[in-house]
Amino acid sequence: MNITAIMVKELRDKTGAGMMDAKKALVETDGDMEKAMEVLRQKGMASADKKMGRIAAEGLISAVILDDAGALIELNCETDFVAKNEEFKELAYNLAKFTAKTNPADVDALLASTCPDCGKVISEIIREKIASIGEKITLRRFVRYEGNTAAYVHNGKIGVLLKADKQDAELLNDICLHIASSAPEFVSRAEIPQSVIDEETRIEMGKEDLQKKPEEIRAKIVEGRVNKLMAGKVLLEQPFIKNPDVTIGQLIEGKLTIEKFTRYVLGEGLEKRQDNFADEVMNQIKG
Repeated sequence: MNITAIMVKELRDKTGAGMMDAKKALVETDGDMEKAMEVLRQKGMASADKKMGRIAAEGLISAVILDDAGALIELNCETDFVAKNEEFKELAYNLAKFTAKTNPADVDALLASTCPDCGKVISEIIREKIASIGEKITLRRFVRYEGNTAAYVHNGKIGVLLKADKQDAELLNDICLHIASSAPEFVSRAEIPQSVIDEETRIEMGKEDLQKKPEEIRAKIVEGRVNKLMAGKVLLEQPFIKNPDVTIGQLIEGKLTIEKFTRYVLGEGLEKRQDNFADEVMNQIKG
């Protein structure tokens, strides 16, 4: 039977499945719309696309360390309830593990990759989970390091991936925990762009408490304030969270060198759901 574009559109409208999935289902069922809908439901494709327009700012940060690589990912869903679901947790872990193993170029490349264990494309696996779990799921971002890596994830909400020149499991774990808590932006002063220093200097120079001071004194005060602000952004200059009497730089001196780190906070920069419970109930009644 000839499968027309109109038939594909009708099936998509009824199920929310993707165009290629709808076409394959129609071909498989020789154009029988009802059977095609059943096929899509069985494969977990129906309604997945309809969920993709929703806001997904909850979810999990997940990390996996293998022998020679580590990966940190953010997998988003719509509600904290689903984020605690074991099926969702397993998906996040498996995606982090797959990322550590395969070294994809970016998120699009990761989604287009094929899982060797099941023979399915990663995007298809996620679509099946959307249908199974019932919420929009998106793989937002990931980072992967090779070499001496360590990771720490706090309650699935904050995650850190760290790379050093040497392996020291206990020390690196402490530093990851510190980064999660203290939120440094740079490893050392050398990494701070001049534009950041200039902007902070401009802001401090304009503060009211300095306006009546002589220019030379004001410049020295601003320099001290900016220096303190920059120290707070630099990992090596921050007081170690477990022992504030020493800085991270002093803690690692002679032991190892921190090369780079990434810190993720779940949902940072994403639009949050604004629905309250009453609205949610009303939406369900109207739907």
